[in-house]
Amino acid sequence: MSGLFPHLFSPLTLRRKTLGNRIVFGGHTPNMAVQGVPGEDPLAHFPGERMIAYYAERARGGAAMIVAEAIPAHETSVFARASLRPGDDTLVPHMRRLVEACREHGTVMIQGIAHVGAHGDADNSYTPNWSPSGGHSYLDFHGSHAMTEAKIEAVIEGFVRAARLAKEAGYDGVEVGAGYNALIEQFWDPLVNRRDDRWGGGLENRLRFSTCILEGIRGAVGEDFIVGLAVTGDDSGPGGLDLAARAELLARLDGPGLMDYVAVGAGTFFNTERVMPSFMTEEMFAVPLAAEMKKALKNAPIVASGLVGTVANAETILSGGMADMVSLIRPQMADPHLAIKASEDRPEEIRPCIACNQRCLGRRARDYWMSCLVNPAMGNEHQWGGEPYPPAAGRRGLLIVGAGPAGLEAARVAAERGHRVALMERTDAVGGQLRLTAEQPRRQAVGELLRWYRDELTRLQVEVRLNQNLDAEEVRDFGADAVILATGSSPARDGYQRSRPDVERLPGSEEESVLSIDDVLSGIPVPGPRVLLLDESDDWKGAGTALYMAERDLRVSFLTKGAIVAKTLVVTKTHKALRKRFKELGIEEILQAALVSWSEGAATIKHLLRGETETVRFDSLVLSTTNVAEVGLQAALADSGIEVHAVGDCVAPRTAAAAIFEGRRLALAL
Repeated sequence: MSGLFPHLFSPLTLRRKTLGNRIVFGGHTPNMAVQGVPGEDPLAHFPGERMIAYYAERARGGAAMIVAEAIPAHETSVFARASLRPGDDTLVPHMRRLVEACREHGTVMIQGIAHVGAHGDADNSYTPNWSPSGGHSYLDFHGSHAMTEAKIEAVIEGFVRAARLAKEAGYDGVEVGAGYNALIEQFWDPLVNRRDDRWGGGLENRLRFSTCILEGIRGAVGEDFIVGLAVTGDDSGPGGLDLAARAELLARLDGPGLMDYVAVGAGTFFNTERVMPSFMTEEMFAVPLAAEMKKALKNAPIVASGLVGTVANAETILSGGMADMVSLIRPQMADPHLAIKASEDRPEEIRPCIACNQRCLGRRARDYWMSCLVNPAMGNEHQWGGEPYPPAAGRRGLLIVGAGPAGLEAARVAAERGHRVALMERTDAVGGQLRLTAEQPRRQAVGELLRWYRDELTRLQVEVRLNQNLDAEEVRDFGADAVILATGSSPARDGYQRSRPDVERLPGSEEESVLSIDDVLSGIPVPGPRVLLLDESDDWKGAGTALYMAERDLRVSFLTKGAIVAKTLVVTKTHKALRKRFKELGIEEILQAALVSWSEGAATIKHLLRGETETVRFDSLVLSTTNVAEVGLQAALADSGIEVHAVGDCVAPRTAAAAIFEGRRLALAL
C-alpha cells in the first residue's frame, strides 16, 4: 500500500470483484475502432490493434477498473465514426481480445452502453434521432422522432442485448450511460419528457425506462455481473433537473440496489464544455456533485470525476469522504502508468496532463481517434509499444541542440533507452516556446510539465547546459555519435497575413513599437495603454497573450481575419470560456479584418466584408504570426559527414504537439 495515498490504494469490492485501488479509467470515446470485421460484416466496427493496445497500456499501468468505449444500444444511437455497431454478435471475439489483453494485469473490465437520444449523429447513424417526445437536439437545429412504446421496448432490449454480448466477451460488468442528457436522462427530465402515458408524467413513470433497462440487464447477466450507472450531477440547462432532483431519482433506483456503482460527471449536451473541462475550468469543480450524490445514496459507491487532475487531489476526495472511487481519464491518457507510480510513492514522476484538450477532445471533435499533446504514444501504442521504452540496440552518445519541447522529449526518451545524452540550450532555461506559454493566464499546468521534464532529465542523468549558442564547428568538435537539431523557430516580425498573400511584409512592421508575442511573454515592456494584437494563429498563442496583456491593465484590441476569435479552440471546448474572459477584460474584437499598414501608432485597418478602411490610433502593435524555422545550423552541418537529425519547429514551425511527437518518434528509432 502507498504511504502517500492510503485511501487511493485501499481495495474495494463490487459484486464479487475486488478492485486493488480506487483509480478508474472512466468511460469516454477514443474513437479507435476499425471498420470491417474480417471475413464478416464490412460495415461493422470492431476493436482493432490500436484500441486494444490503448486500453491494455492503462491496465498495465495499474488502473483498477477500465470502462471501455460505449456500445450504442441501438442503431439510432451511433454517435461517432468508429462506434461499435450495436447488437452485433460478430464483435464478441474481438471484444474478448480487448478484455483478455487488459485482464492479465488484474484490471476489472467494464463495457459502456449508451443511447444519446435526441442528440445523436445522423451523419453517422443514417437514422432519425429518437427521443421521449420528439424534442429538439441541443447540438444542432434538428428535431427528433417521438418514440412509440414499441420503440421504447426495442431500445430497452438493445441495452440488455449489449450487456449479454459484453458478458459473453468476458467483461466483468457494464456501465449504463444515463449522463450528459443522454436518452435515459431525457426520460427522467420533465423538461423534455412530455409524455402522458406510463413512460412520462410522475417520477415513477419517468423512472420506468431506466428501471426496465437495469432490471432487464440484471435478469440477463446474473448476480455476479457488475452493473454501473453513469450520470450527470449538474443542471442540464434552464428549467432542467437540478442536483436535488437528480439525487432523489437516483435514490429511488438505489433503494432496491439496481446499480452497483454510480459514476458522477458534469456537463451535458447543453453545456458540453463541462463534460471534458479544460484548464479554463476550476480544478475539481464537479466533485461537490459527487459528494451530494454520495449523501443521497445508501448502497451504490460513487465515482467522482471532473478535472480531478492529480493523484493528490484524488486522495483528498477519498479521504474527505466525497466519493468512493475517482475517475482519472485525461491524466491516464497523459501518463498511462499513473497508478503504478502513485502506488510506489513516485507522484513526481507522473507526466502531468495540462488539460489543453487539443489532441484528445480536439481530435475527437473532428471525428479522428484521440491522442495526447504531452504523450504522443497515446493511440500509437500498437506501433510504438508502451513504457518503459525498449532499450537501444547499442548505447550511443547523442548531442541535442535546443531544449524546447522537441529537444526535451528526444533527450528524455533517448536517455530512458540507455543513450548518453547532452542537451544544449542557448537561453538561460529549458522549455522554448512552452516556457512562454506558461506565462499566459491559467497555464500553470504547462509550468508543471516543464518542471516534470527538468526532474526527469536529472533522474536520467542527462547533461543539460544552458546559455550554449553552438555553431557548426562546436557541434562537430563535440564528437557525438549523432546530433539532433531541435533549434525551433523565431518570430518572423514581418506581419505577413493570409488574407493578404501578395504582401510579404506589413508596412511599418520594423518600427520599435511593433513587438512579437515572444517579446511580450518574455517580459519586455509593452508601450501602452492601447495595444493592437494582430492574430494569425487562431489559437492560444494570440488569444492567451491578449489575456496576459489585458490582465496587466493594457487596453487590448484583437484583430483577426476570422469570423470569431481563435476559431481552432472551438473543438477543444475552451472557446466559450475564452470569449467570456475577453468580455470581462474589455478586449475589443475586430473580426474579419486585415491590417494594411502601421505608421507611428496609426493602424490602417481594412474590413474584409465591407471593403472599407479606417485608421485607428494605438500605442503598440503585437504580432501573433507564423514563425520562421531556425535552419542555420542545419545548413552549416549539411556536408559535415556526421549523422544529423532535425525535429520540431526547425523542420517547419507548427505546434507543441508536433514537436513532442517528432522528438519521441526519433528517440525511439535511434
